[in-house]
Amino acid sequence: MSQRINTVAVIGSGTMGAGIAEVAASAGHQVLLYDIASEALTRAIDGIRSRLESRVARGKLSAEACASTLRNLYPVEDLSALAAAGLVIEAASERLEVKKALFSQLAEICPPQTLLTSNTSSISITAIAADVRHPERVAGLHFFNPAPVMKLVEVVSGLATSPEVVEQLCQCVTHWGKQPVRCHSTPGFIVNRVARPFYAEAWRALEEQVADAAVIDTVLRDGGGFPMGPLALTDLIGQDVNFAVTCSVFNAFWQERRFLPSLLQQELVLAGRLGKKSGQGVYHWPQGASAVAFHPRIAEPLHAREVHKSGDVVTLDSVQLLTTDGETAQAKAARLKCPVVLMDYREGGVVAIAAADSNRPEETAKAIAWLQQQGKQVLIIADYPGLLVWRTVAMVINEALDALQKGVASEADIDTAMRLGVNYPRGPLQWGDILGWQRVLTMLENLQRHYGEERYRPCSLLRQRALLECGYES
Repeated sequence: MSQRINTVAVIGSGTMGAGIAEVAASAGHQVLLYDIASEALTRAIDGIRSRLESRVARGKLSAEACASTLRNLYPVEDLSALAAAGLVIEAASERLEVKKALFSQLAEICPPQTLLTSNTSSISITAIAADVRHPERVAGLHFFNPAPVMKLVEVVSGLATSPEVVEQLCQCVTHWGKQPVRCHSTPGFIVNRVARPFYAEAWRALEEQVADAAVIDTVLRDGGGFPMGPLALTDLIGQDVNFAVTCSVFNAFWQERRFLPSLLQQELVLAGRLGKKSGQGVYHWPQGASAVAFHPRIAEPLHAREVHKSGDVVTLDSVQLLTTDGETAQAKAARLKCPVVLMDYREGGVVAIAAADSNRPEETAKAIAWLQQQGKQVLIIADYPGLLVWRTVAMVINEALDALQKGVASEADIDTAMRLGVNYPRGPLQWGDILGWQRVLTMLENLQRHYGEERYRPCSLLRQRALLECGYES
């Protein structure tokens, strides 16, 4: 089935369809851009022209390359015109019945060697291909928005997709300057599945009033190294869109509790507070998140007289300053019989801390002063098991391991997908290796013990890696 693809057809001229068409046309393909609405096609071509001319004006693109790309775009309103394409990319309605009907039509119009792909982010490729003649040629090509900018493309196999088709699609995507990752058709594929805890843990912290939204986002961004806080990101994505993806993954996994949607996010959607596009979501726009108030500098007399540091444990006179492991500060204080302050993961210059309720103010102040001496800006949150960054990272790592164990994708492709698709500071499996599998396991076991919920159960591959890390045979 391998062949040179000269003509590419893109179905749907919305944001994603137009972006994909621009990518293919820029790579030298003739691109047939199809839409049932002629005015939508006109808007799409005009939008592509505007973007390209803006790049020319900024010196990012030559005038010749701009003109060549525009010459490669052919708007069409008759589906039968797509018979000339060697590759069809559908970027239309996210409804299974619509896609199934469309792909059945395409299978009759296009010759058997034409590759038929969908840009779906959540619908099963196996289901789309079920009634298609020659289903081995049907696959997913999931681009990320904006398609001309984002490097990642998930190449998704259904049950019937042939390895030769996957290989050909990967070669094509690479030719376009993109990074393909291979995965099997399971709910959410790689990115939309593994990223769910990043949002879910932030919503839970907000629901439990651990801190306000701006503090949660600041800690995840400036303490955890993520490019944007999860709550601000959902406002940019659109609360309706983000909530719909979460619900889709939750239902597709038979109401698996790891993917439980947020009632608070649902309230925002029901109220029409969809984020930036509606002017209000978690935040008011256009200003977005407000500044947070870091703890003021502690005066010199509050410094500890005796300081001892051993690994992750800092002893400041009688106060224990510890990295969180999923227990609350009060639980540790009761067990250790001393004042306890817990600190979160610290990738950057910001660290969140939580103090045991039994601490005296001057005892907690010693821990704050020590952290400030290390150049950290301190944010105090409620005594919350796992704090903010550590529990989020642990849950993302656990989800990535579950996807790996179930054969969704390779370890390298999972890490690549999360770095390029959502700009995580590192791949989750690399993160687990750096942090230590046993530490991640301990975090989840403590969270599961605290809440008594299946949501935090560690996957079996995490347990195996923790055992191997400790030097035991599994």
